[in-house]
Parts: sequence; structure tokens; C-alpha cells
Amino acid sequence: MRRNVRKYLFSGLGVLFIITLCVFGRSFLKSIFINEYYQSDDSVVAIFDRSSKSETFHPGAVQHYKAILRSTALFSSSGSVEAAMADHDVLITVETWPNRLSYHKNVLSEIVHGRFDFGIKQLAKLASKGKHQVYIRWAPDMEVPVQEYPWQFQSSDAYNRAFVYFAQKIKQYAPKVKIVWGPSGYPGDTEYWPGSQAVDLASITLGSNSEYSLNVYPKDQTIPEMLKHKLHRLRFINKPVLVIRSSHVSHSDFKASWLTDQQAYMDKYKDLIYATSNYVDTGKVKPLRKHLDIGAFDPNKKLIEQKFITVEHLFTDWGELKRGDFERKFREVIDRNHDPIVTMEPWHDIDGKAENNALEAILSGKHDAEIRKLFHIVSSVQRTVYLRWMHEMEIPIHRYPWQSQDPVTYIQTFRYFMQFEGGPGRNVKKIWGPAGDRGSIDFWPGDDVVDDISIAIYGLPDKNITDPEQQESFRAIFERKYHRMRFADKPLFITEFGVKGPEKFQDKWLSDAAKTINAYPQIFGVCYFNLYDNPKAWGHIKAPDWSITTASMRRFYSSLEQ
Repeated sequence: MRRNVRKYLFSGLGVLFIITLCVFGRSFLKSIFINEYYQSDDSVVAIFDRSSKSETFHPGAVQHYKAILRSTALFSSSGSVEAAMADHDVLITVETWPNRLSYHKNVLSEIVHGRFDFGIKQLAKLASKGKHQVYIRWAPDMEVPVQEYPWQFQSSDAYNRAFVYFAQKIKQYAPKVKIVWGPSGYPGDTEYWPGSQAVDLASITLGSNSEYSLNVYPKDQTIPEMLKHKLHRLRFINKPVLVIRSSHVSHSDFKASWLTDQQAYMDKYKDLIYATSNYVDTGKVKPLRKHLDIGAFDPNKKLIEQKFITVEHLFTDWGELKRGDFERKFREVIDRNHDPIVTMEPWHDIDGKAENNALEAILSGKHDAEIRKLFHIVSSVQRTVYLRWMHEMEIPIHRYPWQSQDPVTYIQTFRYFMQFEGGPGRNVKKIWGPAGDRGSIDFWPGDDVVDDISIAIYGLPDKNITDPEQQESFRAIFERKYHRMRFADKPLFITEFGVKGPEKFQDKWLSDAAKTINAYPQIFGVCYFNLYDNPKAWGHIKAPDWSITTASMRRFYSSLEQ
């Protein structure tokens, strides 16, 4: 009886297979049941190692192959990769795809749940046969915000867990294989850093398919410029970097001098911007608060009279400083027995002329007199002053002349200011103020010129959203931005935050904010932005009004006390 059941079962499966083959075709079945290997159009042109001389590979020294692994694969077609491993070093870039019947599946979750274990094991066994070095790069370009691959537009935590799982599986069966972490080199790549224990080398891609169609950040005009910026973004990672040239890069030859020039450039700043002290594994431990400062940017003076407010935020610029407006406002804050947050925006000079090269002008000493005057004012009081300089530099817009600039030039300018003539007085805390957007850590100026890190949290994730219920929660925004700051061990001061909408919704949002602040003792201060936003920043769309009532502010404070 059992034999007959088995006979009918297998004959039924055979019939089903033949029917499926006839209906869907061989190419469809191939994409479901076979792991494929084929030679890649992208070439490995160099390895860049800051700890030693850069080495340019000879053409063809490293053969590049792609492996397409599917969760339903029953066997593999290794093609010519096995033959290549007998004569060359080989890089295998691995793409993990769900089968066509389950595109809704989360590939990263499928990895950690073992759905790809068969293909990973087969890949590792294949790689272990290599007579030369085999590099395996899994799921590249993960940081680029497109949907070319199923592992893009995913959380960094999910990606990192899957990467570590994949790397451990490969090493289990092929311990000599080198694991390559493969970002494109796009802003925000280090958010997806899985830790040095899972990685042997990093890689960057010059002209990757994923970022080729994007037009969010300023485009690099030359290949050396692209190389410079992509390597800069990996300055916290202590690993050699494979340089991969895509078919979009028209140069037929990769010039070794580009790497030599880059090595010399990094050596020039090796004691600061590219210091080995910057190297991290997964993150640094931030100090924990003993006291929380609560403040407001409140030009209409609707909130600042409340007793629990201890901090006031002032925005100023060169023009206000020269006219004396800043000093008057600053003294008013001091007279109210509040600690000032001073956001100094180095523009809007009283002559009304636009300054296209603002960073270079500061470095040349053009504004030394203004810096000297500012330091004299903020250092002349007995209260703590939080001095925030050239904020939101990483946002890829040109609202401020220090935005969308070369990170190294920004860092030099930040340091020039904070160290000018010995720096401001001891009562002044130096604040580095990114918005907390992707790529912000690329502008990190160094431990010695930063006391606190400032970030901004506003409910609207996009300017085209008018329904207040579509705003992100305080916790969701904070945790994303906090993760981006993990390479710097400084206290956090949320110098700007706000939510729009009806009072009931604002109270709900602020309640979540209070719970988040209480849960994260790395936050040393919060300052509400009690005004409408600058209309010039919103174009034809009405600027949001972040204002809240005094009752809402009191309820927020009560939630913090709980």
C-alpha cells in the first residue's frame, strides 16, 4: 500500500513538473530552481589600503563573477567560475532573490531564517576549491535609496543581521574566503556597517547602476573626484577597499595615479580627518545624562515664561552681529536667567552681497573680526552658552552656502571657527549640528572641537504631506538619526523639534517624544521650535506651523516628569 502511494505521489509530481514546464517555459523554471553564475561587466581595478601603499591590479588579475541565489533553488549552474578560480583571484558578487512566485517575501528575513542556506553552502563549497584568493561580496549597493534589488530600501538593522548570518555561513564551509562588504559609496553607506568581525574588505563602485539614475546629491564631475568622496565616506572603517568600475564609467583604463593622489591627500590630514582614532567597530558609547535641559525657540514669547524652561534658542548671522541686534537679543536671554543656544549662520552680511564661496572666505580670514566679536559676547557671561555653527550641512540643498559642499572643506572651516584664537570661553559648549540626515557623519569634525551633537526632529517626512496624521513619530525619527550618530561618543542635544496639526494630535506626538527622551539618557537637552518654518524653504507649499499652546508644553513637561 505504501509503495503504491509513493508511486502515485512521484508520478503525480512528475506530471505536475511536465505541466509546469509546458505552461511556464524553461526560462521560468530556470529562474526558480537554479542558482546561476556568470561573468560580471563590472571590473575590479584596484585595492586601496590606507595602512600600506595602494596597489592597482593588473588587467584581468581579479575575475569578477555574479551569483544569483534563489530561495527555491534545487541545484546550481556554476558556469566558468570554477575554471577561473584555477588561474585567477576571483570576486563573486552574490545577489539573493526570491522566486517569481514570492516577490512579496522579505529577502533579508528569508536569509536569517535559513531559506537560502542551500545556495550559500553550495557557493562556499565552490569557493573553497579555488587555488587563488576568492572574495565574496553579498548584496551590494544596499544604502542607495532605489528598488533595483530586493535588499534595498530596508532597515540597516535588518540588512546587518542578514549580512552577518551570510558571512558566518560562508566562513563555516570556506574559512579562507574573504568576505567583502559592498556599499556603492553613496551618502549614508556606513549606516549599513555590520561590524569588523563579519568583514574582511570593503568595496566601492564607481558609477553603480543603483545610483546612476539618482540626482539627489551633487554629481561628481570626474572619476578622481568620485573616488575621493567615496573613500572619504569609509574613513571610519579600518578595512582595505576594493575599487570596482562599472560599465557606466567611460574611462577604459583606471589610472594608478588616482590612488596615489588619494593616499597623499589622506596622509595630509592623517592626524585629524583620517586619523586612525576614528576607526570604530559598530559604535561608541555616549555619556548618560544626570539632568535634562528643556528649552524653546520662541520669538513671540509664548512659552519661555514657564518655570521649567531653562534654555532659549537664538538664530543669528553676520549682519545681526555687526548691527548689534544679536548682542541685544543675547542679553535679553541672559536677563531672563536662561542659557542661550546660539545658532550662528555665517551669511547675510550687512552689505547684502551674496557670498558664493562662504567656506573659503572664512578660512581666508575675511570674517575674523566677526568671529572675534561673537566670541567676546558669548564668553562674557557666567551662564552656559551652546554655540552651534554652520548647521544642517549634510542636506543636499543650497538653502545655506555651506550645504552641499566638500566635507573636508566643511570640517576645516568648522575647526577654524571653534579654534579661532584659542576658541570661545570655558562657559561655551561647542555644538556640531547636522540635521541627522543620511551622510551626516561624513562631516564629523573631530572630538576635540565638539562638546555636544545637535540634531533636529520634525514630524513631516516629506514636504508634500498635508495630513498631520501622516507625520512620523518622534521615536521613529530619533532612532534613525541616533543610529547615524553612533560613530561619535558625544551627548545629544535636540536643539530643534516640532509637530504640526490640531492640538490633540500635537499632544499625542509630544507624549511619544517624552517617552522616547526618557528612554534615551544619551539626550541631554531638548528645545521646541515654537514658530512656523521659514516660508522660503518650502517653495510654493505653505510652510508648516510648529507652534503649540502653553497647555501642550506643560503636558509635555509632565510626561517627561513621569
